Amino acid sequence: MSIEQNIIDLRNELRRHNYNYYILDNASISDYEFDIKLKELQALEDANPEFFDANSPTQRVGGAITKNFKTTVHDFRMYSLDNSYSKEDLLDWETRIKKMVDGKVQYTCELKYDGASMNLTYENGKLLRAVTRGDGVQGDEVTANIKTINTVPLQLKGDFPDRFDIRGEIILPIQGFLKMNEERIANEEEPYRNPRNTASGSLKLQDSSEVAKRPLECLLYSIKGNNLNISTQYEGLEKARAWGFKVPKEAKLVNSIDEVLEYVEYWDKERHNLPYEIDGVVVKVNSLFQQDELGFTAKAPRWAMAYKFKAEQVSTRLNEITYQVGRTGAITPVANLEPVELAGTTVKRASLHNADQIEKLDIREGDEVFVEKGGEIIPKIIAVDLTKRPENSVSTSYIQFCPECETHLERLDGEAKHYCPNYNGCPPQVVGRIQHYISRKAMDIEGLGGETVALLVKEGLIKDYSDLYELTVEQVIPLERMAKKSAENLINGVEASRQIPFERVLFALGIRYVGETVAKKLAKHYKSIDALMFASILDLVTVDEIGERIAESVVDFFSSEQNRKIVERLKTFGLQLEISADKLANQTEILKGMSIVVSGVFETLSRTELKKLIEDNGGKVSSSISSKTTYLVAGDKMGPSKREKAEKLNVEILSEQDFLNLLK
Repeated sequence: MSIEQNIIDLRNELRRHNYNYYILDNASISDYEFDIKLKELQALEDANPEFFDANSPTQRVGGAITKNFKTTVHDFRMYSLDNSYSKEDLLDWETRIKKMVDGKVQYTCELKYDGASMNLTYENGKLLRAVTRGDGVQGDEVTANIKTINTVPLQLKGDFPDRFDIRGEIILPIQGFLKMNEERIANEEEPYRNPRNTASGSLKLQDSSEVAKRPLECLLYSIKGNNLNISTQYEGLEKARAWGFKVPKEAKLVNSIDEVLEYVEYWDKERHNLPYEIDGVVVKVNSLFQQDELGFTAKAPRWAMAYKFKAEQVSTRLNEITYQVGRTGAITPVANLEPVELAGTTVKRASLHNADQIEKLDIREGDEVFVEKGGEIIPKIIAVDLTKRPENSVSTSYIQFCPECETHLERLDGEAKHYCPNYNGCPPQVVGRIQHYISRKAMDIEGLGGETVALLVKEGLIKDYSDLYELTVEQVIPLERMAKKSAENLINGVEASRQIPFERVLFALGIRYVGETVAKKLAKHYKSIDALMFASILDLVTVDEIGERIAESVVDFFSSEQNRKIVERLKTFGLQLEISADKLANQTEILKGMSIVVSGVFETLSRTELKKLIEDNGGKVSSSISSKTTYLVAGDKMGPSKREKAEKLNVEILSEQDFLNLLK
């Protein structure tokens, strides 16, 4: 078998497994086996770039950077829908329809997914582009980000039209949303407010590899095009499913408005059992011929109507306002409520966010408050029932002292939250920082969890994360639920963390505003903790994408004598506090200050390898050509528009060999 045929066969096999898993919900291979085959395909593609395919399964991992999203005009306008909120609205709509069309009218009922609208264009069975709804006439092209979503087929199967558009909704399933928020809260980051906004925001992230980390899905509901050989909306849904799209099976074909109302009533009750959020039902005239007859108003199709569910809301008593302290010292006020059932769950607590929110609502202990979920997973207090406010009600005074260590709180200019400045003596801050240090994206210490950290601090065995490296099995065994084997695993996990690379150690230190990406940039620029410790604010803000707020936070962290002592201890324990010699050996400043665009297919190196070479030699990889571009490295099959733009802006075009000679 030829290499090309081997690559084609692997791609087809992986697409089939992907379809079985994500569309049919029927895995035909284990995750491990899938990953092995994907790595095999990746290795073959890297070694044989002439067989590159933009729609290969390997392209789902992302990696493309989009600084400016291209505005693209839709081939077929994306209209909004008229809304209805009652049975009477739907009956009036039916009356208008029957005045305009002859014969029996059937309806397709579909769930109204609460996400971000998307238009996908396919040509010859391959994804050509993905464009957001925008203003309905034109939107932003986000193809690189959409390719990372597993439920968006990159290659269709079956008997599909040569070219067509298909519309759908990008959604974030509830479980995935909750897991993302758990990680953000653990990292002392503000949790996302709701799945819809999070899904929508994901589409405009510049780094598609970050989009790939989010468990987004694409649910399809409408096909547009010429010569589609489809006569009804329901037939279109079935065909889309057969071509490989994820089309929820809850859609139903009905014969009357009474059946529509039964469908609406059923899903108003059952929607909380779905894995994703819906905010209503969309009803469409089933016949596409009748749809054409009905046409459009200036804003919406006459043949469709969205029935919106009422946002769920209950009232309950606010018993007490308490305050939580995070690892950075941020104070979060919490409303402790009389337990109440809301949207299928028992609600006992709701975040009040900050002092400004409390003042805005004039919320007080003892108030009867309205709690809503609506489009939110996290319950929120939306108002106070002033008619039930007790006569002896007292305005809420935001606390002035830390509820854990009684230190006077601070609120900096421009900050919404209050902070406890007792960095080294406030227990939740101490425990929170160590929990962050051991977390998966930081030092990833196996055998050590958050509860064990709290026990270690409580028992006085550790006061900061540098103390972890002096723990012994004998010290750990007496802890609750700790046996000899688990104690040994804990110590071995701490020992193994000495090999974690510098950028992750820097992230683990827990410097406010220094997340994973910022830590990588700082590590690459300064190359050692010593160089970073002595950097000034003026020096730091010259680093790519490091602003004044981050710079001030870094300087503030290292101005603390206690923090400097901890770093010195970590050095003595052999942690990686500088970029390794191997990495340094491959890095230069040859391309410092240069912005370079890479485009096309290359003979010797993959595009990923070329981009890494640029970054390792001090350059910046850019995705689009501008007047600031230094070079365009051009390979085979590069689009003519990039060459034309480079020539127009007098950007020097290098071949692969020219670029490699430049590095020599």
